[in-house]
Amino acid sequence: MPEKLTDPLRAEFAALDPANSQYATQLVERLLAAGRAAEASDLHLQPTAAGLDVRWRIDGVLEHVATLPPRAAPNVIARLKVLAELLTYRNDTPQEGRIRGGESGVEIRVSTLPTLYGEKAVVRLFADRNRYAALDSLGFDSDMLAALGRLLAETSGAVLVTGPAGSGKTTTLYACLREIAAQSAGGRSLASLEDPIESAVSGVAQSQVNPAIGFDLSAGLRFLLRQDPEVIMVGEIRDAATAEVAFQASLTGHLVLSSFHAGGAAGAISRLSDMGIAPYLLRSGILAIVSQRLVRKLCRCARPAAAPEALLGLPVERAWLPAGCAECRGSGYQGRAVVAEMLLAEASELGRAILSRSDKTQLEQLAVRGGMIPLRERACQAVAAGITSPAEVRRVLGLGDVRDE
Repeated sequence: MPEKLTDPLRAEFAALDPANSQYATQLVERLLAAGRAAEASDLHLQPTAAGLDVRWRIDGVLEHVATLPPRAAPNVIARLKVLAELLTYRNDTPQEGRIRGGESGVEIRVSTLPTLYGEKAVVRLFADRNRYAALDSLGFDSDMLAALGRLLAETSGAVLVTGPAGSGKTTTLYACLREIAAQSAGGRSLASLEDPIESAVSGVAQSQVNPAIGFDLSAGLRFLLRQDPEVIMVGEIRDAATAEVAFQASLTGHLVLSSFHAGGAAGAISRLSDMGIAPYLLRSGILAIVSQRLVRKLCRCARPAAAPEALLGLPVERAWLPAGCAECRGSGYQGRAVVAEMLLAEASELGRAILSRSDKTQLEQLAVRGGMIPLRERACQAVAAGITSPAEVRRVLGLGDVRDE
């Protein structure tokens, strides 16, 4: 059986002496290094009755790494808090911080939360900022890539990127900003309002909100509009106030890019309407809505599906299944690919439906009639092409139709 990524790390942890005063320091150092090497996106350290449960998320899936002795838990969490410049003597309240001086290009953020058996810590390891720097490196289908490139040349309107947490929305927004900056060669004024800033983008005036002093997203956006911007990136639309200012800006000569939590492109319109955003703002302001997900890519050891039941009811004629080998450490997958749908608000029928506050189902039907390839159909195309498996599509998209979160 191929060696798992966690096997050598578990052996390293077992070799450390919990009685040693440097135990926590050495363990955290090894864990962070291993997490970066494995390209984990998150490290979870959760105290339980049995000890400190350590897991990491690779390609969107949580995997158990090790269980540390119960007495080690407070010291390990305290060490992370020291590195993240958090208050080690406060273990009764949530805290957030970031570890400075890490590997070049890698952002590390730490959050803690009081739980039944002690403080839980989650470490977010951001990918190398240059890995998906260009728009054409994201893996969108060629038709979507061409449409998105055309939209980024527009001088007004809003482009929204939707999906659940961890679906790559921020990565897409940053790639869009870099594309605009490169194409304009300094000829357009670009600005962003983020919470927090996750990566520095050359040619963009980036600001981070600070709600403690009243500098939240909606207030910050109003101030930002006085800075003569042509392109504005708002990290996330979270409330009606921010949404209204953003869409007003999209109608007054600004190209607005933002992310929004919704299950699908049509569902995003319904959610914004439910938030109280005027239909005319949605109809006139929205250029496009991209809804995306990340699915694990099959390793080249994948084997063809022999039985129809292996298709799991997906409308595909063929599929490949994960097999597992030394290269993929037995998982059957290596890396992730994006599947996405793009709703273009150009169709007159769709525009009239937005103005009349039609429901999500009707909006989606009209969008498909206007040329949108739905998310589930894109996913099935990826299965038929051998990019991912039926089980992975089920894991990411669920058993039924895509629904709003």
